[in-house]
Amino acid sequence: MAFPHLQQPSFLLANLKADSINKPFAQRCQDLVKIIEDFPAKELHAIFPWLVESIFGSLDGVLVGWNLRCLQGRVNPVEYSTAMEFLDPSGPMMKLVYKLQAEDYNFDFPVSYLPGPVKASIQENVLPDSPLYHNKVQFPPTGGLGLNLALNPFEYYMFYFALSLISQKPMPMSLHVRTSDCAYFILVDRYLSWFLPTEGSVPPPLCSSPGGSSPSPAPRTPAMPFASYGLHTSLLKRHISHQTSVNADPASHEIWRSETLLQVFVEMWLHHYSLEMYQKMQSPHAKESFTPTEEHVLVVRLLLKHLHAFANSLKPDQASPSAHSHATSPLEEFKRAAVPRFVQQKLYVFLQHCFGHWPLDASFRAVLEMWLSYLQPWRYAPEKQALGSDPQPRCVSEKWAPFIQENLLMYTKLFVSFLNRALRTDLVSPKNALMVFRVAKVFAQPNLAEMIQKGEQLFLEPELIIPHRQHRLFTVTTSFLSPWPPVVTDASFKVKSHVYSLEGQDCKYTPMFGPEIRTLVLRLAQLITQAKQTAKSISDQYVESPTGRSFLSWLTFGLTDTNSCYPANDLDEIGQDSIRKTDEYLEKALEYLRQIFRLSEAQLAQLTLALGSARDENGKQQLPDCIVGEEGLILTPLGRYQIINGLRRFEIEYQGDLELQPIRSYEITSLVRALFRLSSAINRRFAGQMAALCSRNDFLGSFCRYHLTEPALSNRHLLSPVGRRQVANPARGPRLSLRFLGSYRTLLLLLMAFFVASLFCIGPLPCSLLLVLGYVLYAVAMTLLTERGKLHQL
Repeated sequence: MAFPHLQQPSFLLANLKADSINKPFAQRCQDLVKIIEDFPAKELHAIFPWLVESIFGSLDGVLVGWNLRCLQGRVNPVEYSTAMEFLDPSGPMMKLVYKLQAEDYNFDFPVSYLPGPVKASIQENVLPDSPLYHNKVQFPPTGGLGLNLALNPFEYYMFYFALSLISQKPMPMSLHVRTSDCAYFILVDRYLSWFLPTEGSVPPPLCSSPGGSSPSPAPRTPAMPFASYGLHTSLLKRHISHQTSVNADPASHEIWRSETLLQVFVEMWLHHYSLEMYQKMQSPHAKESFTPTEEHVLVVRLLLKHLHAFANSLKPDQASPSAHSHATSPLEEFKRAAVPRFVQQKLYVFLQHCFGHWPLDASFRAVLEMWLSYLQPWRYAPEKQALGSDPQPRCVSEKWAPFIQENLLMYTKLFVSFLNRALRTDLVSPKNALMVFRVAKVFAQPNLAEMIQKGEQLFLEPELIIPHRQHRLFTVTTSFLSPWPPVVTDASFKVKSHVYSLEGQDCKYTPMFGPEIRTLVLRLAQLITQAKQTAKSISDQYVESPTGRSFLSWLTFGLTDTNSCYPANDLDEIGQDSIRKTDEYLEKALEYLRQIFRLSEAQLAQLTLALGSARDENGKQQLPDCIVGEEGLILTPLGRYQIINGLRRFEIEYQGDLELQPIRSYEITSLVRALFRLSSAINRRFAGQMAALCSRNDFLGSFCRYHLTEPALSNRHLLSPVGRRQVANPARGPRLSLRFLGSYRTLLLLLMAFFVASLFCIGPLPCSLLLVLGYVLYAVAMTLLTERGKLHQL
């Protein structure tokens, strides 16, 4: 595609818009590469906003752009490879960004599409804490609509890229897309690896012309003074202002891209819930407008894992506290401060909201793994790879004690939130059992519980009244980009400042290893034991069903048992293997909880014994937890939980006339009703004759009683499990029941019998006679067995 250099930008943009409709995707990308190489920044400036929106979609979610969240290499290999090459950190799109960056162009970004707390703060003329927004707010002219941010090309590109994850509509459930295989997820990983390198320094910007350079964006003055914010200076500017140009590292001029990338990702993906609102409304019922998706959480987990690897890539001498006193590069300072200054506060509030509002289903696994990834920075340390694969869990080194203490609430308060969720879930489900197992396994790592307990002890230490400490508290919690505070050697003060900065000065802290949480853990252990017994009962029933009663029910034409033992759950759908996994997960989780909280074997044995005594006379069905009142059984809160989650149930049987029970899903409604009218007419017409036949004491009487009476009628009992006794049912005379002919199963068997008979050249009438003869022989045998059983009972 050739465009003359004298062509006006408006024509260039119009041609590109026309090509986006008429040309294939690969050809359009090739044309864009040539345009980026050949055209000057003055003309590219006009097409940049349109190009960014055409790639990432509109901020209101109407336009999907290239749909990177669904683009996969195995489904659309050509489009995937073309898009990834074009958007690569070293690709043509980034060349365009740097080309425009060198000319110091600005682009307007509407404030209305920023996360809720940021938007609300700016609209109230209060500048957000993040330096990402400083000196960028542009107020509209008279008669204009809305506030805008004046962003440089790199910021504008990253804002759109990050927001496309949450601004676009969620993928439909029918579209089975694995997030880690999508172009968007892989691009996030590439950008993180490029701009937050674990080895070496950040690569310099790629220039479209030899010898070109891309200077840092010039500072801008705010359009209007804001209230309630402190002075924040860039890490880069602070670093350069304290060093001479001779000692300055050339790579330090590009650290602003790393700062910007991380700030944009954290602000757009995590800053949807304000800390002030969280501290005022610490309730899972607090209403927030933003609801994260599973895909969103998976991308955040990728960010956290990379940040741990990025921070842990510091050399031991650089990571030590004494390194602050020596001249270090901006990248080294950034590695030390990235997680505590940028991520910790917003991630904590984000996780608290997810733990309190996420549905009680298996999709919570994504949130759980994100949380567990943050809790284990040692998994992403360089020494982890050097140690190799060891089946035994390694002891958590004491070097991680400062991280655990400065993130104490991430371990303790979120663990309590998980406990409360686990107590409300169906632990018989293998997916829920796996989540409990994962959390217990992580917290049971050797030395981890001891370090968490040490952190709690530091927080609970009596605070010494030192006048200057109040000032230091606010110094510690200021922005990452403010001048470095003095090194705080008091570990207790560090823990207190962490807790108070997130929960407020008046917070009431409940120790994770205190008596209240220990009671919750014992309740969870009790539910785990119950779930293990329930899974075993389901397993026993699952084994017995296909070989015994189920096979006979297909051969006989009687009614199906309407009083099954357990309600359906995912165990019924997956089978015996999942039952085995559930038992394995729960058994290991129970052992890990015993290790973490030092539960004695006697306590666990007492729980098992108490649950075992609740079994009924068959040794299988367990009654829900209840107490005996004046009017019968009264469910306890635990009993209601057990019924809701299908862990236990009362044995409820149909007590009425079997002919009048509700029509089942496996029966033909109209046919059942017609057969009932027919059998009722026969019973009224021949009631006397049937009664006379059934009263005989010979074989014919036994044969008629087998077919015309209800064998289980005399065994009915009251519904209440307390003081069960047999009741006198109203006497019903012998009668004929034709309801079995209204079952799909019966009709299917008859059709199969006629079909097989036709293969052997047997007509319908002979086949019917053979079926009747076969049934008569079967009925004779069953009559003899029934009479013999009655003789043994006498």
